[in-house]
Amino acid sequence: MKFTLLTAAVFTMLACNTPKSSSQSESAAPNTLTAAEQKDGWKLLFDGKTTAGWHSFNKPAVGEAWKVVDGTLYLDTAKKEGFQIRSGGDIVTEEEFENFDLRLEWKISKNGNSGAMFFIKEDPKYKYAWYTGPEMQILDNDGHADGKITKHRSGDLYDLIKSSKETVKPVGEWNQVQIVSNQGKLNLYLNGENVVSADLRTEEWKQLVAGSKFKTQPDFTAFKSGKIGLQDHGNAVWFRNVKIRRL
Repeated sequence: MKFTLLTAAVFTMLACNTPKSSSQSESAAPNTLTAAEQKDGWKLLFDGKTTAGWHSFNKPAVGEAWKVVDGTLYLDTAKKEGFQIRSGGDIVTEEEFENFDLRLEWKISKNGNSGAMFFIKEDPKYKYAWYTGPEMQILDNDGHADGKITKHRSGDLYDLIKSSKETVKPVGEWNQVQIVSNQGKLNLYLNGENVVSADLRTEEWKQLVAGSKFKTQPDFTAFKSGKIGLQDHGNAVWFRNVKIRRL
């Protein structure tokens, strides 16, 4: 028994002093990149301190309703204007992306609605970002009216493809998103689960668009590259850890 206890103690001591692998020991603080991520080509789209790298859709700067609060990019809804917020509106990246792996975290307010968009083209002829860019829905499924509509719930490719499973967390909790676009193939992940897959080069995709609300927008998903967008749908929403890697 004494030998067994001594042996166990030795192994415990060795385990505590064994160096961990970099993947185990290195984790990034919010809105930062690890050395490994930097080496792999990841880029922060939100630094946790400023709105640098973003501007409101078809405008030169970010509207003042988008604020940085406690390391989050937050939409202040104090001043409503139609279905959006005064000095708010959708915001988009300065850069365009074609083949990419986009990751971010979001949490939504009670009864809230928002979205993460991509392939957005800016032009005065497009009134809204969604005229060209599809959206991964962000929603309080239980509180917002869209929660009762198929293809309008959190994780859905809005109005196009219903999530294969629902993995969204309750209102007020952070959700992890991954959007991967590569050579026309699109995969959406919510909290680690692949919830939507599509191929934008197929006839099936054209039929999906033709049967959706986007059928009246001739340039919807017509571009192979575009800007990343965060949606102002008139409700408070928070984003953090927004990063991207070109593929």
